[in-house]
Amino acid sequence: MNELRHLAIIMDGNRRWAKNKGLPSFAGHREGVNSLKIILKQCPIWQIKYLTVYVFSTENWRREDEEVKFLFDLLKKVLETELQELIDQGVCLRFIGDLQQLSPSLLFQIESAQKATAENNKVFLQIALNYGGRAEIVQAVQNIIKAQIPAEEITEENFANYLLTKGQPEPDLLIRTGGESRISNYLLWQIAYSEIIISPVLWPEFREKELKECLEEFQSRSRRFGK
Repeated sequence: MNELRHLAIIMDGNRRWAKNKGLPSFAGHREGVNSLKIILKQCPIWQIKYLTVYVFSTENWRREDEEVKFLFDLLKKVLETELQELIDQGVCLRFIGDLQQLSPSLLFQIESAQKATAENNKVFLQIALNYGGRAEIVQAVQNIIKAQIPAEEITEENFANYLLTKGQPEPDLLIRTGGESRISNYLLWQIAYSEIIISPVLWPEFREKELKECLEEFQSRSRRFGK
């Protein structure tokens, strides 16, 4: 049986879901939050210890200003209204990405939420926010140079210690919803040997049933790791 400690998700399809229903894109993002809440609650049932989700990429700044503002306002609201439930669920919340580009008020909320959940260990929820895989690798290289580590001492193992996901297992499974077959600059180093499942289901409709189907497919695969 394949061990699934770490699940990574690209939550794609919010805007398409809203368009299909004749709704503004904002409605899709709101409903996407409900899907995340449901999937997070499923993690302990499936013994998934780590869940990493792609919320906002470094490329998403190219979207309309109104949508970008809504996304960050939605995140603020979620942190305000859902934090106690996360604490009660034993969720440890962590953000990765270039957080210094965020507004001071949002950054304060993020830091407060991380501090409030720091002692929890039932599920580790990692939010990739203003995140880009290439930028993460470049930053790691810069920090290695600053640390003056000799070239011959740089290995894959200690390189991973300079990534934003330091100390975590690499994702066993990457799910992308919405049917698109690309990884979109997400966890480029970490998913080297992850199983990848592309679900045609748009994220706002991805719930328990869809997760179960993906996990069953994951268990049916033979993971050889190059052997």
